[in-house]
Amino acid sequence: MGILEGKTILVTGIITESSIAYDVARLAQEQGANVVVTGFGRGLSITQKVAKKLPKEAPVIELDVSDQSQLDSLAERLKPFVTQLDGVLHSIGYAPQSALGGNFLHTPWEDVAVALQISAFSLKSLSVACLPLMQPGSSIVGLTFDASIAWPIYDWMGVAKAAFESTCRYLARDLGPKGIRVNLVAAGPIGSMAAKSIPDFHRIEAIWDERAPIGWDTKDAEPSARTCIGLMSDWFPKTTGEIVHCDGGVHAVAG
Repeated sequence: MGILEGKTILVTGIITESSIAYDVARLAQEQGANVVVTGFGRGLSITQKVAKKLPKEAPVIELDVSDQSQLDSLAERLKPFVTQLDGVLHSIGYAPQSALGGNFLHTPWEDVAVALQISAFSLKSLSVACLPLMQPGSSIVGLTFDASIAWPIYDWMGVAKAAFESTCRYLARDLGPKGIRVNLVAAGPIGSMAAKSIPDFHRIEAIWDERAPIGWDTKDAEPSARTCIGLMSDWFPKTTGEIVHCDGGVHAVAG
């Protein structure tokens, strides 16, 4: 039996097979879970194609976390595929190009607001939307990029991740009485489509090449996905509001 045997997991953020979200979906199925996937906008058809490459094709439903009507109807739209949700993966982030790449002092509020809504506030939005299908023992896991320091070129996305991490703690406080855990995985850089949209992403990758004590492969999302799977399992029953680092140890050593 796998560690997610009999559980149902909702996975957001799958665009390509190189994403952490894809490996979470794949490993969840391998560990016995029923998986449902969400897709967004013009990328919905791409997500549907990628979902067919999982060990077992997963149903895909549309979800735009900036569309309140889609959030309000999410639980109802999930019911043909699930009776409950035991785990939810938040793997959603976006910032306009003006908010990245060294433009920190000149990014307009309108673009910052988009980054904050999609990359931080959406953790609360998604959690509340899924709440009707969750029960004591359920787990929400989000993916972050260590927001404790200012990274090169990451700019307002780094600020959004700091808000994201704070949102996790407040959700852990408010959902804890319902028996629902909320945790984050601070993953090292993965060369996914999302990462490649960040200008000069190679500057961040170089930090891991130089500093990771046990090494880091930007082409291998599985270590980060395994960490997510662990947090969704019953092996962390009293862990909530936590940020678990899966970054080859970079967060722990000086540059």
